[in-house]
Amino acid sequence: MRRRTARDAGKKSEIDDIGLVEATMSAYHPLSEAGVDQVVDAALELLRETGIGFDSDPRALEILTEGGCDVSREGLVRFPTALVREAIESTARSMKVWNRPGTEFITLDRKHTWFFAGMTAIKVYDEETGEPRTSCREDLVRITQLVDALPNIDGTSVTCKIVEQSNIHGEIDEFAVLAEHTSKPLEFLCENAETLDVVIEMAEVIRGGRENLLEKPYFAHYVTPLPLYYAKTHSDQVIRAAEYGLPLMVGTVTIGGASAPITIAGCMVHSLATDLAGLVLSHLVRPGSFCMMGSDVMFMEAATGGVGGFSQMYLGDLGICQVMRSLDLPSATGIGGCSSARRFDEDAVWEISCNMTNTFYARPANCDYLGSLDDGLTYSLHALAFCDEQVALLRQLWRGIKVDDEMLARDLTREIGARGNYLAHPHTAKHCREEYWNARYYGANFPVSSGNLPDESLVERIERDIKKILEEHQPERMSPDILLQIKAIQERFKTEIPE
Repeated sequence: MRRRTARDAGKKSEIDDIGLVEATMSAYHPLSEAGVDQVVDAALELLRETGIGFDSDPRALEILTEGGCDVSREGLVRFPTALVREAIESTARSMKVWNRPGTEFITLDRKHTWFFAGMTAIKVYDEETGEPRTSCREDLVRITQLVDALPNIDGTSVTCKIVEQSNIHGEIDEFAVLAEHTSKPLEFLCENAETLDVVIEMAEVIRGGRENLLEKPYFAHYVTPLPLYYAKTHSDQVIRAAEYGLPLMVGTVTIGGASAPITIAGCMVHSLATDLAGLVLSHLVRPGSFCMMGSDVMFMEAATGGVGGFSQMYLGDLGICQVMRSLDLPSATGIGGCSSARRFDEDAVWEISCNMTNTFYARPANCDYLGSLDDGLTYSLHALAFCDEQVALLRQLWRGIKVDDEMLARDLTREIGARGNYLAHPHTAKHCREEYWNARYYGANFPVSSGNLPDESLVERIERDIKKILEEHQPERMSPDILLQIKAIQERFKTEIPE
């Protein structure tokens, strides 16, 4: 089943039909109402009494001081509860992010769940050896082309880094690769605040000017502070994105037992407090701006010291999403689509299947780790293609069950009667695919043991499909004039800041 797009309909519309996830069923709530209030109150207390660390950046600290925060000479910022609640009330509840041509959009809000490939792996699996190797520009091109072809992946972030250019120029080139090789909406993140200025300039060229970019934002910008600490580059990016009017997402990764308390509730409090600090800064720069919070709660595995704790992570993810709903805010928290497995094998399939099921219940606004393995270090085309399959299933389930006279089929049952045969009836032909999961690798071919599939493993089926997609699919081309302008911006910036 291919999603209908605006190009098919000949008009501007949301990337919808299957992309739209209306709240037909309630999300799962692991916290009581009192528990939600306690988590929020504890985060507000942490912000008010303990504070959040900020680098000694005069601009950020001046904005926070003028906004009513208590700022120490060491850069420790304490946030009055009234200011935090004002920021929560002020922030926009939704934001559209458009595709490159400006014909389709996704809406970041509480009514949708969107799926993005990502993010920032430093390795990929070598096609010859199957072993991880350092990622390069060509890897990012191939992954982005696959994203463009997969019908259930809504957009992409920087899935893998151009490691040989681990500097500002590499970050700028990463955006250029994404823009050229998919027309889908983007999430962008970087470590250098200067990168964001250049990327905004490139996006203005693509969109045809600043006003057009503000009207139809082309990318959401992701800022990733450390738990309870904003480095200057992160506060600079929050300020710049808010000043410009870009859709902003703020999220850290707390590791219970290492960078945060080992308990789920304690880890959630640290995550929420870190996010809220970015929300307040965004609000003080531009009241009413869109800042979606989305920290991930992870935990130290007591036996090994590594990152683990599946049950804690899944409950923490559910809990954060529930807290965001209680604040009437969308949540960027979503751990689905990634795995700690070293490669795409049965362990990865199990874990991805589990955390995508968790996403079914959590109902975040977006889920943007699809395709990441080895705790985010290595990117897998196989995992991404498998995630596309999983997203299709989730969206079919999220539709719920339609109940009306046609679907109840009472008249039909009266017509055919007991012990009747429905096979040849027009009602069967009309509705046989309406509530059907049209899967790429399973679906009508399931169970595999029935013999309907070639004698191939899941990995082999996916590998064959990826090869075919990359050979046949051509992303919508960017105009040569815009490509030249983007390259000119890159070259000009290289003379301003040599590599």
